[in-house]
Parts: sequence; C-alpha cells; structure tokens
Amino acid sequence: MTDVTAANLAPVLLVLGDEELLASRAVAEAVAAARDLDPDADVREYEGGALTPGEVAEMLSPSLFGGRRVLVLRAGQDARKDLVAALLAYAKNPDPDVHLIVAHAGGAKGKAFAEGLRTAGAHVVAAAKLKGHRERVAFVREEIKRGGGRCTEEAAEALLAAVGNDLREIASACSQLLADTDGKIGVDTVARYYRGRAEVSGFTVADAAMVGDVPGALEALRWALHVGVDPVPIADAIADGVRTVARVASAGRGSAYQLASTLGMPAWKIERAQRQGRGWTPEGLVDAMQAAAECNAAVKGGSDDRGYALERAVFAVARARRGSGAG
Repeated sequence: MTDVTAANLAPVLLVLGDEELLASRAVAEAVAAARDLDPDADVREYEGGALTPGEVAEMLSPSLFGGRRVLVLRAGQDARKDLVAALLAYAKNPDPDVHLIVAHAGGAKGKAFAEGLRTAGAHVVAAAKLKGHRERVAFVREEIKRGGGRCTEEAAEALLAAVGNDLREIASACSQLLADTDGKIGVDTVARYYRGRAEVSGFTVADAAMVGDVPGALEALRWALHVGVDPVPIADAIADGVRTVARVASAGRGSAYQLASTLGMPAWKIERAQRQGRGWTPEGLVDAMQAAAECNAAVKGGSDDRGYALERAVFAVARARRGSGAG
C-alpha cells in the first residue's frame, strides 16, 4: 500500500479494499497530510449510507472564509444513487482546496461508484485483505522497513507463526519489536520476544507431522492450544507443510539455491522440505493433502471441536507417510 503524504495527496482519493487496518491507516494518513498543508483544515467524516446530496454540496462548495477542507466518506459502497451521482459529478472537476476521501470496501456492492471515481481521475490506494501467507510475510517485512528497521524473511515467518494472521496483531507485534530492539529483526529476535508461542506454533506441529513424529506433533499441538494459539494458523501450517513438500518433490533433484527462483521460495524452506520429503511417495502426499483440506474445512467451518480436527489431521498425515513406505 502506498503511503499518503502531503506531496501526493490528491483532490479525490479512493481507498479501495476491505482490510480495515489498511483502509483506516490510509484515511488517517490522508487527513494528516491535509493538516500538514493546513493545520486548521476543516475535517468532517460521514457514513456513505447517511450522507445526503444537499449536505455534500454544502461541504464541497467554495468556502467564504477560505481554508482547506477534508470530506471523509466511509463505507462508500453504501452510498445511495443520488449521492453517488453528486460525488461523481464533483470528482470530474474538484476544488483544489477540498480533499474528498472515499473509503470503499470493493466487491460488487457499489462497484459503479468506485469505477466512476477511478475514471474521473481519483488517486487509488489499495487496501484489500491479504490473500495468503506470502503476502503476510511481505507485509511484515514492509511494516518493519516502514518503521526504519530491517527484517529477514525467516524472521517474518517466525513472527507470523507466533502471532497468527490478524493484521492488527501483526502490525502491533512489528511495532513492539521495533520499539524494543535496534531494528535489525532476525529469527533469534522473534524467538526471544515470543518464545512462549513461537516455539509451539503451527509450523512446529506441521514439521513434526511431516517427518512422522506423532508424539512430538501432538505434544506441540496440545501445548499450542493450551497457551492460546489460534487453531486456524495451525491448520494453515499443516496444509502449507504438505503443499511445500509436494511442490519441492515435484520439482525434481537440484540444490535449494537452484530451485529457489523456479519455485519462488527461499532456499532455506526448500532445504527443509527436501529433508521432510524423504520417503514420501506422490500417492502418500495426495492422501496427506486430502487430510489437510478436510482439517481446514473443519477448523474454518465452525467444527465443535477444532482441537480434535487438528489431532485427527496429525494422525492422518502420519498414516499417509507410513503408506508411502517411510520408516
């Protein structure tokens, strides 16, 4: 996501996406940028479903007393047709001393409004939910960089394992690490600050399951649940572990560094998957992937006992490995 500063604050800004943290941050940065230009800027906020065309016309009309004004419209996807028409007409010829900031969740609802603002020349800041593990890793590293620090990919992985997938928790963890360290974030830094959870993460469970260490996997799983690790990232880690081994195995022989660019993975992760994949057969990995998919469906679909669903997945992965003929 592009930071909004006084230098790039546009007359019309569209914050597009349903990730609340990113959207609220973009709006706050835009308001702060406007106040950098004019500390006395008149800032007003409205909900898309509650604002009327008359109110917006008054806010957007030239001021008799001069000064910069900022109109923030939240939940723009809920705006009624008459309001949408008024705002789109304004966006085609905006007042240079007025900043219109529209937060829109994206998606099908109100899509014509978002597209109309884009066509009218609005500056667009993406604030969509992060779709996968790789995007969250990138977010951690960018968040640390944003705060003036540096973070290795391995450290970002460890941090996610410790705190889970909630973006606000991730951002808070990054902020805490930056505040309490010299800004150089490595795996050892994360382990030192989150040892109570990082050592019993979903990846700990998955790593043990993939090499057939059922007692170790179950012990790590039960302790993780006991200290409050969310079941969802544990299920995701099991699925990621199986998929990673399958991808690396299908890539054939070669050094981790040779395969890194082809697979789009860091070399250390490929080396780990190569170790874990010894003895697995393609058929066994298919069975393990099925078990991981069933676990994900149970954990994310509101199973009455998500802990039991995870234990069952550990046993199923181990059976798949034994069925591969591994010792």
